[in-house]
Amino acid sequence: MDYEKAGARVVYKNVQQDKSAMAEMMALCKGRRDVPVILDADKVTIGYGGT
Repeated sequence: MDYEKAGARVVYKNVQQDKSAMAEMMALCKGRRDVPVILDADKVTIGYGGT
């Protein structure tokens, strides 16, 4: 799904350059280092496969 094209507010974070964004990603993903991480309300989708 293309969230931007669907009109959703999208926030991109560079986890390589922003330590707080990395910490947030690690907490949401329970330690997994896969991207993208999509947070939609309370649902977390990890990786391109959508796990």
